[in-house]
Amino acid sequence: MPLSPLDIHNKEFNRGFRGYDEEEVNEFLDQIIKDYEILLREKKELEEKLNNNSERLGHFTNIEETLNKSIVVAQEAAEEVRRNAMKESKLIIKEAERNADRIVNDSLAKARKIAIEIEDLKKQSKVFRTRFKMLIEAQLDLISNGDWEDLMEYDLDTTDLKSLQPELEND
Repeated sequence: MPLSPLDIHNKEFNRGFRGYDEEEVNEFLDQIIKDYEILLREKKELEEKLNNNSERLGHFTNIEETLNKSIVVAQEAAEEVRRNAMKESKLIIKEAERNADRIVNDSLAKARKIAIEIEDLKKQSKVFRTRFKMLIEAQLDLISNGDWEDLMEYDLDTTDLKSLQPELEND
């Protein structure tokens, strides 16, 4: 156990023949007591500072551990978000490809249907044109027929008709 200032103060030495000067020894001991008290006080203050710094170090160590854990959790969360985003982007791309294929297939089917309808309309227009041409030719044949000439040569006496008119009105 270390000496205390009180131990130094209470220390008594045996007296011997021709020993040290008692007053000088007592002054020296007083000086040692003062210095020793100062050293003990400084030691106590340094121990308190050490304890405070140890507590602060422990606190900062806890904060560091918490921050490290938070960083790990944040990194894991970011990785999870990235993985989910990749999955979602792949799903969106697949859906877009399916929609694009469906749109292309629908468009091709509509184009085929329109092409068939155009061919049908062409056939119908040819038939109509042929029939219309035949109708016009038949009408031209009628007009060109000699019967028209015969009608023009037919002479009708209108005087006989005028005389018949009053009889017809009476009936």
